[in-house]
Amino acid sequence: MDRRNFLASLPVLSTRTATAAGEPGPTAMPADPARELPATGADLGTLFADVEKLAAANPFAFRFPSDRFKTHAEYRTSAREKVFEVLSYKPPKVEPKAEVLERTDRGDHIRERVLFSTTPWFRVPAYVLIPKGLKAPAPAIVDLHSHGGMFLFGKEKVTDLGTNHAAMTEYHKVNYDGRPTATELVRRGYVVISIDAFMFGERRVMIDADRAAGWDRSKYALDDVRRLNQVCRGKESTIVKGLTLAGATWPGVVFWDDIRTVDYLASRPEVDPKKIGCVGISMGGYRAAYLTALDERIAAGCVVGFMSSVRPMMKSHLDTHSFVHFLPGLHAHLDLPDVSALAAPRALMVQQCKQDRLFPLAGMEESLTKIEAAFKAAGVEKQFVGRFHDEPHRFTRTMQDEAFDWFDAKLKS
Repeated sequence: MDRRNFLASLPVLSTRTATAAGEPGPTAMPADPARELPATGADLGTLFADVEKLAAANPFAFRFPSDRFKTHAEYRTSAREKVFEVLSYKPPKVEPKAEVLERTDRGDHIRERVLFSTTPWFRVPAYVLIPKGLKAPAPAIVDLHSHGGMFLFGKEKVTDLGTNHAAMTEYHKVNYDGRPTATELVRRGYVVISIDAFMFGERRVMIDADRAAGWDRSKYALDDVRRLNQVCRGKESTIVKGLTLAGATWPGVVFWDDIRTVDYLASRPEVDPKKIGCVGISMGGYRAAYLTALDERIAAGCVVGFMSSVRPMMKSHLDTHSFVHFLPGLHAHLDLPDVSALAAPRALMVQQCKQDRLFPLAGMEESLTKIEAAFKAAGVEKQFVGRFHDEPHRFTRTMQDEAFDWFDAKLKS
């Protein structure tokens, strides 16, 4: 019997139901099998158990120490190659061809507004802060701005412009304890650069319906910032879709721009290319973790408010994060602490916020244990510092002082 005749021979079940008066009712679908629905407390609800099974099938084969890698050098080569593979983005290297658009004397330092190339198709805006009175090439810091749900500003998040937008005055207060980090670092003698990450600041999205607002953020009222920022927030999934169809990833674009920023910074005559560090909180910490892991020119990296083993995050810490924090395919191979283990034998500091609701405390604690074990197995345990601060998700002045004193010890000696 062929398939058509077989299907025709099956009995037809009536899908008519009777009304209270006995008349034929509307067509009804068959009832679903009974299922218990206990509360899961999971962002994924009833699908969490299924995703958890998939996670259990991926035991992080690229980790150190492990039987797979005899030395940390072998691990660095293989694991770094795997990270670059899943980034799905490797544009050709280009000369920065920087343009200085504006120079501002800020009393104790000079602020340059710069535009430079990171790829054949991207010109990236940045602020470069230069201490006055330099007599020799100085140590330098790549200051990586945060996310914070604020798309309209990027490099301004870490920079005191003297006259700041009201939205940034509040942002500095809440996220940086009122002390933007790039400005504090230049006052400590560092050349500092901060760029706009893709989708932030001068690289934000502006849809057709909002063109009447204009592009100049200095003219935006706080209500304009809130409204346009909400539009950008709603376009996170859209940029992921677009980059996927383009054969790229959002983290890939962000990380490669950060690496190319080191190219430009190292080319500046004011900078000692052997004494470059990076720092950031939240998404900035995420960027700092990867930049330190992937670029060996970073002599010291400081990750603030973004470190956790990822499996503890799966239950109830998915919706607390942006799409940019999810790199497809990576966690079939490496945990986030495994990425940071690539920093060894160079210096790494991780500052955790104990009251941080973006991460589970158990995951934050486990991540430091894993990184510490990797540095110890690599024979450089003193190069790693992990600290917990009894704070919510922010980069306080106390935390900044601790991190910047650590930079002084690593980059100024």
